[in-house]
Amino acid sequence: MSETPPPRAIQVQHRPDGALTYLIDLAPEALPPVRVRDLSAAWDAARAAAGADAWGAPRFFRFRRPDASVTDLALADPDASCWAAAVDRMVGLGSTLGLSLCLRLLALVDLLATARWAASLFSLRRDGAEIDPALLHAAATLPLTREARFDAMRVRASLGQTKLAAPPRGARTASGAMP
Repeated sequence: MSETPPPRAIQVQHRPDGALTYLIDLAPEALPPVRVRDLSAAWDAARAAAGADAWGAPRFFRFRRPDASVTDLALADPDASCWAAAVDRMVGLGSTLGLSLCLRLLALVDLLATARWAASLFSLRRDGAEIDPALLHAAATLPLTREARFDAMRVRASLGQTKLAAPPRGARTASGAMP
């Protein structure tokens, strides 16, 4: 008697127009945490891909929940598609860890763009970015929301008030190097 292999948590479908569709049997908030160094490496790979104009195909994600509801996410923006393609080349988005890494990277970018309180925790330069290590740790370990973003208030609370009082001292770049 042969055993049937368990179903894959992520199924990838290649569309005729070049786009990719991911069917995921997990909710975004159930994706696993990642290592800080992997998140830093993904940032660097995505930044290098953007600098090389290595644009990616649009990607569509359907997260199927146990209660039969779904969360749909579309990455059709050229920048988001580029960053997702870079992470896909680096680790693959067909695994829960790869998908978690990609979505955490994009959620971090979204957080940096929208949370005014985070301005003291990062600086962008032509040659890279300085991101406070505590913020990178939060992005690597805190759960994503139902919409595959970070709960800004939860991230802020995890950092504590001292991190928000002054610009980062001795902050490391996204790759972990000192500036």
